Amino acid sequence: MATTRAAASPDLSELPPVDVRPQRASVRDTGRIAARVVAPTVGIGLIRRRPRALAAAQKLQLDRSAISLLRDLRERYGPGPLELPLPGRSIRMPLDPGQVGELLAGAPTPFSPDTAEKAAALRHFQPHGVLISTGAARAQRRKLNETVLEPGRAAHELAGSWAETIRTEAHEMLSGFPDLDATQFTEHFWTIIRQLVLGGDTTADRRVTDLLDQLRLDANWAFAHPRQKETRRQFQSLLDRQLGLDRPGSLGAAMKKQPADPGVDPVGQVPHWLFAFDAAAIATLRALDLLATHPDELTAARNEAAEADLSKPQELPYLRACVLESIRLWPTTPALLRESTEDTAWGPAGTAFLVYTPFFHRDPETLPYADSFVPDIWLDGRAEANPALVPFSAGPAVCPGRDVVLFTASTLLANLLRQAGFAPRGTAADLQPGRLPATLNHFGIRFALS
Repeated sequence: MATTRAAASPDLSELPPVDVRPQRASVRDTGRIAARVVAPTVGIGLIRRRPRALAAAQKLQLDRSAISLLRDLRERYGPGPLELPLPGRSIRMPLDPGQVGELLAGAPTPFSPDTAEKAAALRHFQPHGVLISTGAARAQRRKLNETVLEPGRAAHELAGSWAETIRTEAHEMLSGFPDLDATQFTEHFWTIIRQLVLGGDTTADRRVTDLLDQLRLDANWAFAHPRQKETRRQFQSLLDRQLGLDRPGSLGAAMKKQPADPGVDPVGQVPHWLFAFDAAAIATLRALDLLATHPDELTAARNEAAEADLSKPQELPYLRACVLESIRLWPTTPALLRESTEDTAWGPAGTAFLVYTPFFHRDPETLPYADSFVPDIWLDGRAEANPALVPFSAGPAVCPGRDVVLFTASTLLANLLRQAGFAPRGTAADLQPGRLPATLNHFGIRFALS
């Protein structure tokens, strides 16, 4: 199977020299970035998407406006990083793909994923998550996550039971409805995820994810929202209880088998797995949306699904590529944050870096396929060669659950494509090959089933 960009860090030895001379933006341009890049991204919801805000963003195509602004700033200031003159916080924005590769390759030092802004958000529901950990605790938690999630393995060792779970739920998803909309799709997707992560889908398991949703909505506000200690206590208590059932075939049970020092907090890693699967649901639904509106790619995907024995774990490289392409077109993590732990050529220790991924994923000056659905770039090396195409981040802090996500998403798509036809309605009907919108409201996706 071809190596995908999601599974590889950039080869920095082959990158052209990176301009390390930060350029200082004017106060006016900093205000434009705040208004057209930061405010819409925060308003839509970085931790939990807000449906009304995302619908408005699609109508106004706010990501297109942000991409256009950053192209203009790169032309005027050069490749950057661009220094934003903000009171009390030193922030730089890379504008060159090579800078993104160097920044992400430098984790956890000198560019730590644990930024003040990220910690303020994630501590609402995962105070001991690896993304906001440092030092020895981070190394131990990262090792535990990698041991359980098995990055680099296309089919997890537990994938045999997962394949049947996904096949059964795909059938349920398509049963009894003349249409399939985003709400129905997401409900069934979470049924799958609760079984994969927690080992079941009882009322108590559903309560776990409901409480997590409440905490994630608060986390959207980061510093600005007080932490709901009682909700957090209820969530943690119920999560402990459900994982304590040690149900076979689940990631939770696999985690419980791993030896870990008390300070590692193995159960404290699980909230991030559930959080990440929310983005997986969005990416999978958008990939189905893309396939329904692109006949040639749909034929290739159906052929792969038809030839696969879906009763067993399958790699499904083309469908994996479709999911990766969905995330390239509409990144589920639009802002990657890093903070320097020491002085670097890009700024003093404590400097924050903001990578606005839609800019690098949809830049027509560097990507001839910027606004097109081209899954083949993830199979023929083109995506791998671009260090700024980062659907699962990159470098030492790359998402350790990327292969679990891609297996789940591609297997679900294969089962859906074998069982039904999908005629686009709602948001899905607006996708025009070669002229894809920069902002897509997945809440509005709907299909007529045949």
